[in-house]
Amino acid sequence: MTYISEALRRDVQNRAGDCCEYCLLPASFSFYPHEVDHVIALKHGGTTTADNLAFACWRCNRYKGSDLGSFDPEAGEYSFLFNPRLQTWEEHFMQQDAQIVGKTPEGRTTAHLLKLNTQERVTERQRIQRNGYP
Repeated sequence: MTYISEALRRDVQNRAGDCCEYCLLPASFSFYPHEVDHVIALKHGGTTTADNLAFACWRCNRYKGSDLGSFDPEAGEYSFLFNPRLQTWEEHFMQQDAQIVGKTPEGRTTAHLLKLNTQERVTERQRIQRNGYP
C-alpha cells in the first residue's frame, strides 16, 4: 500500500468537491468512505502526486483497479478510461435521469468497466436526486 499524506488526501478530496470523480457520488451518501485512486497505477509508472490522484467511491475504485482502458462497448475498439486530471466529466458523460451515459469512447468505456449503471447504483442516484442533489 502506498502512503498518501493526510494533507494530500484532503487536497484531492477538496478538489473533487467531496464527490467521486467518476460517478459523482457525494461522499456523504456513501456507506463506505471514498478513497484516493491513482489514475495511472503505480505499476504502470504513475506517481503519488496530486496530478495523478482522483477521489473515488469504493465501487469505482474497485472496478477500475489498475486498468488504464478497455474496449468501447459501442465501437468494439480499445479506448483509454476517462482521466479526471486531464479531461472534464461533462465532455465525456451526461446524466439521463439517474443513468450516466458515455458520450465518447472514453466515457462509454469507463461507464461500462466501472459498472456505473447497475440497478443498485441507479437506485442510489435516484435517492440522491430526490434529496436535492444533481
